[in-house]
Amino acid sequence: MPTMLEVQNLVKEFKRRDGDIVKAVQGVSFDIHEGEIFSLLGPNGAGKTTTISMISGLISPTEGDASIGGHSITKEPLKAKALLGVIPQEIALYPTLTARQNLEFFGRMYDITGQELVKRVDEVLEFIDLVDRQNDRVETFSGGMKRRVNIGVGLLHRPQLVYMDEPTVGVDPQSRRRILDTVLRLRDEYQMAVLYTTHLMEESQELSDRVGIIDHGKLIAVGSVGELTQQVGEEDRLVLNVGEQIVGEELLGRLKSEINGISNVSYANLAVDGAAAQGEINILATRGRKALPDVITLLNDVWIDVSSIEVREPDLEAVFLNLTGHALRD
Repeated sequence: MPTMLEVQNLVKEFKRRDGDIVKAVQGVSFDIHEGEIFSLLGPNGAGKTTTISMISGLISPTEGDASIGGHSITKEPLKAKALLGVIPQEIALYPTLTARQNLEFFGRMYDITGQELVKRVDEVLEFIDLVDRQNDRVETFSGGMKRRVNIGVGLLHRPQLVYMDEPTVGVDPQSRRRILDTVLRLRDEYQMAVLYTTHLMEESQELSDRVGIIDHGKLIAVGSVGELTQQVGEEDRLVLNVGEQIVGEELLGRLKSEINGISNVSYANLAVDGAAAQGEINILATRGRKALPDVITLLNDVWIDVSSIEVREPDLEAVFLNLTGHALRD
């Protein structure tokens, strides 16, 4: 398949007030093909937003380049941007205008006019399934419906690459399902390339043809979900919910060491925030159910109560844990 986005060794440095140089992005390279959904996965502060901002032309790279449809973002920014549809996380609509009026307004911003504008708006309204609500003001819409209009705005100029930033945040399950189906239709029916960011592992696993994992400004792995999960082999992930119990850091350190010493366990992570064990203990283990009794015994010995236990087969969360040494939500 033709390459729609090619990112080549992007670097972004920022100078702090004290004069120190911070490398927010360090040599990131990847590509996205026509008709492919690519998820960029990483925690807050990993470099996702800075990378996307460079690709979108919002900030200039310190080093490196990217091209959209063969057009360099540094040498031909207008041609590159013309092929990119941006669907931000924040709702960027006029609430007192109707859905149709919003689409017409943004269509004119794309320099689409006359009958062509009418045609594009009709197409988009049908695609986002809001024909019957097109003349209602956006302020009367649910969160999910507003998201769908937001998506429609990004599609009016028929881009070849669509960037979607956390499009399901804050919507109900039914709206979330509809949005995910819309993303799949962009690929399957329109052969669009989609750059998708999300913190939800299940979304990445369902949607993505390939996933890029980014942490501390570096792209540390790229591949299909199957290729990435093979990196953790047959290991299960044990997730133990311990709430917010007061536990000394010295004890947490000893527990981590002892859990890592249990047969079949390859990695244990106990999040520490001050003197509290926050929420979850994550453990990677071959045949996790066999290691579980010993883990529970250790926790019981030091009076740490476990409120729930989940055994998960290898997934992207386990891959992230294995590659970075911490969970995505840490």
